[in-house]
Amino acid sequence: MRSITAAALLSFAAAAASAGGTVNVTFVEPDKFSDAGNTPHDVPANLKEIELFLKDLGQRHLPDGQVLNLSVLDVDLTGYVKPQAGSARGLRVARSADWPTFKLRYALEANGAPIKSGEERVADVNYGRHGQIYGYSTRDPLHHEKVMLEGWLRSRFTTDY
Repeated sequence: MRSITAAALLSFAAAAASAGGTVNVTFVEPDKFSDAGNTPHDVPANLKEIELFLKDLGQRHLPDGQVLNLSVLDVDLTGYVKPQAGSARGLRVARSADWPTFKLRYALEANGAPIKSGEERVADVNYGRHGQIYGYSTRDPLHHEKVMLEGWLRSRFTTDY
């Protein structure tokens, strides 16, 4: 009897974990983005990390059956790249005037019917004041961008923010 109960609980937990909305991410002309990484080799890794993060946000925050089609038109990461002697990568320096900024086009639908759409510039001019936010490591190089994107998604598409 216990093995059936445990199996049922595991099945329920797996179903609950898979519930949630979907985010489809498209990067439009990423070679023209303002600043998506320190080097051309960093850019694809950063964009993949952002894509996976946005998809995870959909799973966690959008209702089951909703689909958010998101086109990323520009990325400007926090800070700027300061060249370093002997290093091809450089060092990313964050100053108060170098906040994260994304330009996004979105269309939200539920069961194939449009709910809302738009295009906007998402920026977090107060990124340095957030400090340590639960669930985000300050050692993550995309920490500020992730905090900003989650706040944006939740404020636009959920009622729990």
